[in-house]
Amino acid sequence: MFSVEVRDRIMIGHSLPDPFFGPAQNMHGATFVVDVAFFREQLTRQNVVVDIGAALTVLNATLKPLNYQNLDTLPQFAGVLTTTEFLCRHIFDAMAAAARSGALGEDAGGLSRIRVTLHETDLARASYEGALA
Repeated sequence: MFSVEVRDRIMIGHSLPDPFFGPAQNMHGATFVVDVAFFREQLTRQNVVVDIGAALTVLNATLKPLNYQNLDTLPQFAGVLTTTEFLCRHIFDAMAAAARSGALGEDAGGLSRIRVTLHETDLARASYEGALA
């Protein structure tokens, strides 16, 4: 299995209003380093996994509406606990849609999996990985 990974970052504010989260129930900020890995069984005719430039552009466009935002105020997240794990899946869905639409290049249809990892700190990270059908 071949893979290529791209990286960007976002700064967000949010709260997690559930007793489970202890002090994180209150408003707090987070700076996430976001890694997106693309996997495929066979390389394209250009011997690549994915167009890295397109992957970086799509990742940046996916993250831009979240960057420097209070996620608690965004309509798409109303009533949602915007945990790191949840955000991984949110970003995965956007990247998978981009792969299916051709925004990641004409050969992106050959991708088999995508993994999104958000690094909260050097001590903690979360991921979501899924197949592309």
